[in-house]
Amino acid sequence: MSPVFALVDCNNFYASCEKLFRPDLVDTPVVVLSNNDGCVVARSKEAKALGIKMGVPVFKIQAQIKQYGIQVFSSNYSLYADMSDRVMRTLEEMAPRVEIYSIDEA
Repeated sequence: MSPVFALVDCNNFYASCEKLFRPDLVDTPVVVLSNNDGCVVARSKEAKALGIKMGVPVFKIQAQIKQYGIQVFSSNYSLYADMSDRVMRTLEEMAPRVEIYSIDEA
């Protein structure tokens, strides 16, 4: 039997982590900002649908934030690392070998 390979890439990882513990944010656009809260580094699918671009300075989307009720989060790297660890441990339970590529890819 030929070996089987799987590629795993979590969708909108930082934004998804923020929304995971906030069921009130279902269907709500979410953006996560860089270390200094200057630029958008992650967007939920709802924020992407509004045309929010990766890397845009937050001051340039203030009108959209107010108009569409976009929820804005500072980066929370301890949360993302914890959630990444949970994902990777789950994958390791399901597969004989896992190569971690990044915080949200294996």
